[in-house]
Amino acid sequence: MSTQQPIGSGFTAASTAAEVVKGIDLTGKTAIVTGGYSGLGKETVRVFLAAGAEVIVPARDKNRASKQLDGIDGVVVDELDLLDPASIDAFADRLLATGRPLHLLVNSAGIMAAPLRRDTRGFESQFATNHLGHFQLTTRLLPALRQANGARVVAVSSRGHRYSAVDFDDPNFEHREYAPYSAYGQSKTANVLFAVELDARERENGIRAFAVHPGSIMTNLAQNADREVLRQGGFLDDNYEPIIDPSRGLKNPEQGAATQVWCATSPQLDGFGGVYCEDIEIAKVHSGEEPDTEVLALTPGAFGVLPYAIDPDNARRLWKLSEEILHRP
Repeated sequence: MSTQQPIGSGFTAASTAAEVVKGIDLTGKTAIVTGGYSGLGKETVRVFLAAGAEVIVPARDKNRASKQLDGIDGVVVDELDLLDPASIDAFADRLLATGRPLHLLVNSAGIMAAPLRRDTRGFESQFATNHLGHFQLTTRLLPALRQANGARVVAVSSRGHRYSAVDFDDPNFEHREYAPYSAYGQSKTANVLFAVELDARERENGIRAFAVHPGSIMTNLAQNADREVLRQGGFLDDNYEPIIDPSRGLKNPEQGAATQVWCATSPQLDGFGGVYCEDIEIAKVHSGEEPDTEVLALTPGAFGVLPYAIDPDNARRLWKLSEEILHRP
């Protein structure tokens, strides 16, 4: 199934990753978590390991990542730079050479609202990191995912997909004025569309894909955001400390990681795929069609997914564009 409507998971916005994985045995499963050395990724790694999985964390700086994971026993750190195609290929080659199946792939790494930067290929950094790097990584790992005979891929998107659809004519801001939140929104919409098309292409090979909004969590992801703007927007209190209010999507890392862990592991989602989830539930389709220009607007309760982010034609178009940009069939 790929119906974009709630199924009644029984969890709440305040449920934690440990709670949603309770009773699920991941012994013998191999998982990769990008961005797994900090924030939501680190909590995802912790929970996967506790449930018995073997977990690999790719990182651009292995020493830094290993230090941040100190105290979490059993995790394997390997080298990967999502902005470097050769690094992505090398990581994938190492994994594929082991012959082991890959059961869980959580694409959790990302950047947010960054000033205009371009990689060595000229690609805008948020689109390149959040979408293109993960697109290349996932497609290169398809043989191992297929070998699992029941793999799940989770694309960590955001409610921020409402800031922008994908501009198929100018995804890298070469001919339009750059806006950090629009670029972030485009990359998060791309994450959802990627999950839609990956699921459509690979479900017959046993691979199901999901996109998630984890909630608004004050991690390093928000390092480029103006703290005063975050305070005025209701994310920080008057002492500039994070506000925790799951009913408004304001969560701690344990709560924030819950939806991606649920999508990666829960038997409640057997037979499902190609859907966008939030608050440990398949989200509703949002009533509006247009991007939301009020960047820090807080919507009480579930927001839902905008129609353009789950449109199958957009998903196919983005897949083709991504292959063309990366020169990869």
